[in-house]
Formats: sequence, C-alpha cells, structure tokens
Amino acid sequence: MILTMVVFAVAVVLWVCTPLDDTLVALAAVVALLLFGVLPASALEVLGGSTTWLLIAAFVLARGVSDSGLPARLAASLVGRAKSVRGLAHLTAFALLLTAFLVPSTSGRAALALPVHRELRVNARVSRALGVLFPSVILLTAVGTLVGAGAHLITSALLEEATGEGIGFGQWLLLGLPLAVVSAHVTAELVLWLFTSRADRKRALVVDAPTVEFAAPGGTVGTAVPTRTLTSAETTSLGILAAVSIGWITEPWHHVPPEVVALAGAVAITSPRLGTTTLKAALADIPWSLLLFMAATTMLGTALVRSGAADSLGTLINPEHLLLTVISVSLLAHLVVQSRSARSSVLVPIVIPLALAAGMNPAALAFASTAAAGFCHTFSSSAKPVALFAHTYRPRDLLTLSLFLAPITGVLVLACSVFLWPHLGLPLK
Repeated sequence: MILTMVVFAVAVVLWVCTPLDDTLVALAAVVALLLFGVLPASALEVLGGSTTWLLIAAFVLARGVSDSGLPARLAASLVGRAKSVRGLAHLTAFALLLTAFLVPSTSGRAALALPVHRELRVNARVSRALGVLFPSVILLTAVGTLVGAGAHLITSALLEEATGEGIGFGQWLLLGLPLAVVSAHVTAELVLWLFTSRADRKRALVVDAPTVEFAAPGGTVGTAVPTRTLTSAETTSLGILAAVSIGWITEPWHHVPPEVVALAGAVAITSPRLGTTTLKAALADIPWSLLLFMAATTMLGTALVRSGAADSLGTLINPEHLLLTVISVSLLAHLVVQSRSARSSVLVPIVIPLALAAGMNPAALAFASTAAAGFCHTFSSSAKPVALFAHTYRPRDLLTLSLFLAPITGVLVLACSVFLWPHLGLPLK
C-alpha cells in the first residue's frame, strides 16, 4: 500500500511540476508497480480491453463521419439560422453540443469548430465572446455521452473494478445529457452578459452559412456548404451513427457489448463500397498516445483501489458534506492536474471508498466528480480546446469567465446530484 501511494504521488508531482510527457510518466509508474508486484502482469490486459477497443472504434467512426462532411454541415446549417447575436450564441452552443455525439474528443471538436469561428465576423467584442464560448461549451457538453472524454471511460472502468458494475452508454446519456444541455445554454448567456453590450445582444444580423473545411478521404482538404439535401456520404454516416447509438442505448435488451457494436460500425463506415473513409486513414487519425495514457491511468487507479491506498487517502477528507467536498475538489483539480483523464484516475479511486464508508452510492459520487472535473477553463493551458482558441480572446477574459462559471457549474452538478439523477436511477444512497 505504501509503495503504491509513493509511486502514485511521484506520478502526480511529475505530471504537475515537470514538462515530461504525461503518457511517459503514467507508463513509467505502471512499470514500477508491475516490477514491484503491486499490479499483476495480467493488468496489462487493459491495453487491449473493452474500454480501449471502444475508444478506438469511436475514433474510426468519428473519422468516417467527419470525412462525410456531416459535422460541418450541421454546424454551418444551425449557425446560418441566427437572426441576432443572442440567437447566434445559443445556436452555436446547441451545434457544439451535438458534435459531442459525432467526435469522441474535445480537442477534435475544437479543431472542427475553429473554421466555423473564423467565418463568424460581427464585431471585435462578439468575436472575442465567441472565442471564449466555443471551447467552454465543448468542454462542458462532453459529459453528455460516455465517449465524450476518456475520463468517462476511466470512471466507468474503475467503478466496475471496485463495485462490479460500471455506467453504460445509455445510462450515461440519460444522466449526462440534461446537464450538458443546461450547461451549454447557461454558458452562452453568461458569455453574452460578460463580454457583449446590450446593443450587441439585441443587434439583428444575417449570418451567411459558413464554408467549413473538413478532412476528405486521402488526406485532402474539402469544404462543406449546407445544401438542401444530404449527400450519399452524409446519409450513410448518419445511418451508421444512428444504428451504433441505438445499439449502445438498447444494450440491456440485446446484451451485445458496446465495444462490439462500435467495432461493427467502424467496419461498416470503412468498408470499400458503403464507407465514407478508409481504414488506413481512420487508424492514422487515432491518438495512440491518448489511448496509452488512458490505459495507464486506469491501471494506476486500479492499483489505488486494490492496494487499499485509496482508503488511506480517503481518511484525509472529512466525510461530512461529502458530496459538496467531492464537487468542489473536482472543480478545482484542473489547477493542479491538467489532464482530464489523470484527474479521474486520481479522484475516482478516492471517491469510491469514501462513498462506501459514508453509506453513499459510489457511482453517484464518482459521476458527480467526473462531471465537475469537466470544468477546466481558468487558464489557456488548462485544456487543449481552450488553448486552440487562445488567439481569439485575452487571458483575462478566461479568468473572468472562470470566476463566474466555476460556482455555476458546481451548483448545477450539485442540483443534478440531489434533485435529478436520483429520479433517473442514480440515487445518492
């Protein structure tokens, strides 16, 4: 147990205080635990486990959907309907929410949204406000789906390891989507209030549907302009995506594992005649470093649970007002640990034994922690989507937003935990 805590503490210090690659640090920590016998060699099965395969298949699907031009059409079509700056902000928030179901990566969604932002030219204040809005909504709406962030898969895997039951795609969607929707539109109103004038918000405008760049098969770059009818590639990708989503949601009835459903969709979308991309192009698009990092941090979290180190760390936290403490710590964790996956691997193994000791539902507290940890807006270095849009706003704009958005996010997660999620099958006790 002591060895696990030492290795884990060293890993956290290296993540926080050094420029070393996060994945390298995580893998080195896993190697140390394997060498000292804390983790059995069989723990390496996570590298080829269901969670890893689910994410690989999700990235292949995302490449196929992106290559079809469907996300670009969706974003451009919705934004092109705006009649005022306020309408533009809310349509943008809604469009970005929908992309969470198309691209299983917050940084990928941010890259997809950058060309859209470039086309939205109103005035300097509005452009700066949208520069803050885009990454903020992308980060907060990831909670709407299990594959919205690697941290979600880590949370589910750690819950399954500790309690025998994780959180499936359908249940995550049921729990996370309401929070994602509310967070998106609350953030839109907050950004408008902070960074635009009353005249800006009421200003009528006509926004031409943006021309959006997207990666086409073969590595070329194409453009997407909304037309009245879907192309055959868009229809195909939409049908495959719908079939996969339905398969995930209906898992309790047909019992086909979600990674199998995802792999079937990945094969379909890369098939020679039906598909919209090639398997070679899709595999080249997979962030293998992220997958290794996620697998390694999952193993670190598993070591904390199995060795009993998490129970010892949990004694440092006052069990009274446990839910509020978990949410508050999770909101602030991005100031110390920048990686969303690393935050879950640190927090969730501590939250689970704390919940059990307090007679609370570990899944409820782990979900609340993961949802709150999605807030990482304080600095441009806090998350990749924020960094990608750093040239569109001033650093103080992000700090100003964070001062208001952090407590709002905390209140939303707390309210959902107490008043909404218990009615959706996730009671606190």
